[in-house]
Amino acid sequence: MKLNYIHHVGLVVKNLDRSIYFYHDILGLQFANEPTDWFEGPDLAKGVGVPGATLRQVSMWVDDTSTLELIEYGNRPAENTTHIPNNYLGAAHVCFNVDDIRKTKAELEAKGVTFYSDVNVVDEGPLAGWRWCYFSDPDGLALELVEIAYYLKSDRVAASAQYLRNRPSLESLL
Repeated sequence: MKLNYIHHVGLVVKNLDRSIYFYHDILGLQFANEPTDWFEGPDLAKGVGVPGATLRQVSMWVDDTSTLELIEYGNRPAENTTHIPNNYLGAAHVCFNVDDIRKTKAELEAKGVTFYSDVNVVDEGPLAGWRWCYFSDPDGLALELVEIAYYLKSDRVAASAQYLRNRPSLESLL
């Protein structure tokens, strides 16, 4: 089996039109497909694992092969008004690679985006070369910018091989 690449990442948003303003107008992502009308039915409900699902979606290009899918459910539970905190099981974030993180961060701040912190610089360990910072979309979903200033491939390959040789057995983890 070979997985080729990540085709898309999907995020559930409260209001698709509001999210389009953020992802298209502020982040600059272009449409891969226009927003759909609402759709529903037993095949959809079964396919997404949500009884009675009604939804609409849009996909936006991130690069030449991957897209970001934004989904608004018409039957999202009324009590579900906030995002999952970053340290909860099931929480996720989307990370965008950029060429110049400080410049990109400044451009987004000029458009009103608030970041959690300044750019974090990592020059030791498995993430050596990373320059990264988090921010949120209008629903509070975690997003990240990363610039890979350098990548120590031989160090990472050797350390990964060492991990695989010494990792706990699967049986001990069950």
